[in-house]
Amino acid sequence: MVQGSTNLNTELTQEWLQNYVDDWVKFYRKHTTDGKLASYIPQLEKADPNALGIVIIGNNGMTIQSGDIDTTFSIQSVSKVFAFIVACMQRGMSYVLNRVDVEPTGEAFNSIMHLEMKKIEKPFNPLVNAGAITVTSLLEGKTSDEKLEGIFQLFEKILGHRPELDIEVYESERETSIRNRAIGYFLLETGVLESDLEITLETYFKQCSIEVSAEDLARLGLILANDGIDRMTGEEVIPTQIARLAKVLMLTCGMYDASGKFAAYVGIPAKSGVSGGIMATVPPRARDELLPFMDGCGIGVYGPALDKQGNSTAGIRLLRHIASHWDLSIF
Repeated sequence: MVQGSTNLNTELTQEWLQNYVDDWVKFYRKHTTDGKLASYIPQLEKADPNALGIVIIGNNGMTIQSGDIDTTFSIQSVSKVFAFIVACMQRGMSYVLNRVDVEPTGEAFNSIMHLEMKKIEKPFNPLVNAGAITVTSLLEGKTSDEKLEGIFQLFEKILGHRPELDIEVYESERETSIRNRAIGYFLLETGVLESDLEITLETYFKQCSIEVSAEDLARLGLILANDGIDRMTGEEVIPTQIARLAKVLMLTCGMYDASGKFAAYVGIPAKSGVSGGIMATVPPRARDELLPFMDGCGIGVYGPALDKQGNSTAGIRLLRHIASHWDLSIF
């Protein structure tokens, strides 16, 4: 039920919804103090730990935005979703799935232990670092820039502009990502990488350093909400089968080792990144009540203070509140 509504049969105006979201952002901003900035990537420590912003874009064109929406930040692990999508579009979904699984791990996103202990033949899923690095190796191209081109072209088609690469974040990641290099060498030893290790890692660091805004994440989420279709033009930007699988992966694996709780308590496909971004996708849903965004929406959140799993502390609470009060859950 929509909080504050006395008559669910009345029109849900943009002004009415905007007022509630403004109030909710102000309320949940206090939870930024519960988290910490990602310290293992030095450049990310320069963010404002008290920042919190959200953008919601519906298929009917309605846009609700509140808080720190003008801040840009590196996309980080949200890029894993689109690297997987592009790899499937370039190589075929069955080819990619022969090289990376779709199972949740229950482990931290940068875990090495489960790779060795479980003697896996391929990484568990494309949204943990081992799987993401494997997927990056599958992207077409001989250089990192060539490999990235498919991701940039997809973003440009969805966003209407070509995002920039944050060079300072890229260099910060490249110089400090000892754990990812260790994962890369393990994958090299097991024979799952399909391109040179250094080129693969360079591409991976760059894809995580693509600069976006909360609005960009909302627009990306909206395309996925529509199974890859741009509702404004009718164009199939992402093949439906690939878009649907990406959403399944987001629901089961997208919020690191807190994915199960997020699915249970929020109930929408989402992917987070350690810069504090969260991309969520809400497909059209049938309800007996009049509720906001019944026709689906994309949601972008920014809140760089993180919990121990690497998710935005205030961002998750804000999303959970909105999903509950607007009944956004896909279940």
